[in-house]
Amino acid sequence: MRRLLLLALLLIGCAPERPSGPRVPDWAADAVWYQIFPERFWNGDPTNDPTRESLEYPPALPEAPPSWRISPWTGDWYARDDWEREMGDDFYESYAVFHRRYGGDLQGVIDRLDYLQELGITAIYFNPVFYARSLHKYDGNTYHHIDPYFGPDPEGDLALMAQETEDPNTWHWTAADSLFLRLIREAHARGIRVIIDGVFNHTGRDFFAFADLRRRQQDSPYRDWYIVYSFDDPATPDTNEFDYEGWWGVKTLPVFADNEDGTDLHPGPKRYIFHATARWMDPDGDGDPSDGIDGWRLDVTNEVPVGFWADWNAYVRELNPNAYTVTELWQDASEMIVQGGFSATMNYYAFAFPVKAFLIDFGLEAPEFARLLDERRNRYPVAVQYAMQNLIDSHDTDRLASMIVNRDPADVHREQFGYDRDNSPRHNPDYDVQAPDATDQAIQRLVALFQMTYVGAPMIYYGTEAGMWGADDPDDRKPMVWPELTYADEASDPLGRPRRPDPVRFDSTLFRFYRQAIALRKQSAALRRGTFEVLVADGGLFVFRRALAGEQVLVALNREENAREVALSLPEAERFQVRLATVSEGYAVTATADTLRLTLPPLSGLVLAGQ
Repeated sequence: MRRLLLLALLLIGCAPERPSGPRVPDWAADAVWYQIFPERFWNGDPTNDPTRESLEYPPALPEAPPSWRISPWTGDWYARDDWEREMGDDFYESYAVFHRRYGGDLQGVIDRLDYLQELGITAIYFNPVFYARSLHKYDGNTYHHIDPYFGPDPEGDLALMAQETEDPNTWHWTAADSLFLRLIREAHARGIRVIIDGVFNHTGRDFFAFADLRRRQQDSPYRDWYIVYSFDDPATPDTNEFDYEGWWGVKTLPVFADNEDGTDLHPGPKRYIFHATARWMDPDGDGDPSDGIDGWRLDVTNEVPVGFWADWNAYVRELNPNAYTVTELWQDASEMIVQGGFSATMNYYAFAFPVKAFLIDFGLEAPEFARLLDERRNRYPVAVQYAMQNLIDSHDTDRLASMIVNRDPADVHREQFGYDRDNSPRHNPDYDVQAPDATDQAIQRLVALFQMTYVGAPMIYYGTEAGMWGADDPDDRKPMVWPELTYADEASDPLGRPRRPDPVRFDSTLFRFYRQAIALRKQSAALRRGTFEVLVADGGLFVFRRALAGEQVLVALNREENAREVALSLPEAERFQVRLATVSEGYAVTATADTLRLTLPPLSGLVLAGQ
């Protein structure tokens, strides 16, 4: 009853006073995140694979030919099937690569939960799982149903969904919905929490409200839910004047309207979003959220009024006080977090950008790196700092390994240190699609070491721990590389450039390093919750200390291409022992009563802890 009362008050704009500031659950500081793009993680049930008819066909772009078929999981990424060649010669602009489907589904995730547990993952962030026709699924046709092609009975699910209205009392639990709830149970049983993508700024064209609006025009009860520029004129049967705002002009993504004064979403979509939110956070409605998701990642939050987010976050915490909500903002998100009541942000601004500039591009020297870390981290409340999703790569960037292959010191002078700009052969003919070499892999281990030892919760993009590489979208969304599968060499090039064939295989050595670094973090309260202090910042040498309740951990990074030595004045220096190294040999540690001397080979890192 209390929840229903709060929902009613929120929806009519008479909510109780909103809690001020961020809402950070205690578990967030201990999380090790793993981001999954479901369609490309694992095909656990080939009987539910998408069909040609299930694909999205944006206006003015070509449809897949009748010869379309599911793409082979282990094929050469840049090699083109016959149906793709029918669509044109260009790998990207023919649009064929965006019509590819590999059949990844929820059963595939369930099948691989033990793999995630072995890696040490404690929290999953899913890219959109709601029903949508596109590959990316940010064009949701519903927020209250899992995509039928992620579940065991697509046809049956679609038939059930066709019987429903906006009224939650008419909503069914489809087979895909039920499988998702099983996935939550299976993950929770392994100590893994689950959050999902909430895309509350725009929908797909087949979203029930927009589909009705397209059909009934001015007579639709949803005419005010979207930003409509003009309705179709019945007096001109040969012309359709219906026009509306699409996200960044993309007409497959119609944008929700705000309320009259622009301080909130329109009451209609807001009401629907709140009902859908409750459905996934407390599926059986009994007041116990343990059977629901543990939070949300929210897309393009800066394009939705902050008043909506304040109300929505208040409602989320009413459903589950320990829920985690993370905003997607690439710049300083401190104001959005505080005003909107979020837990944290995807930490591009205060983590990924400076890390790329220092450890990948070598464009920053250590003193400036230290300054940027402190300055940007301290813009956030302390509790938020420890809950930030510290990522390097994602579905919106090139992969970490390919960032390293294409490293460029000049990126330090570009916007966002070169993130999300010209990071694909699609836009940059000089972009290198080759696999990383031994030097690149050494740099990746340095990045991973820092990611697992810095303030905030690390997040791994699926396959990064397995050695996957790839340019920005769509090349960052290759099928996951699994150890038991045999993959074709990547021998083709999207621009027809000459290249050496690169073997594609699961990198067990890199996986083992990630597992060790994660285990170290999980064993150390200082690494998860301790203070952060820079001890040495000199050229490419960076040494810092994490400390908590008598526990001290030292982390030394040498990103230079020559060995470095450093002497640290520390009480009881002889207590410190190496816990993890990015290299197997060449480093040295000696200690006297008050001095710890380290020798670090080129491109190496050490973690030491007091015994």
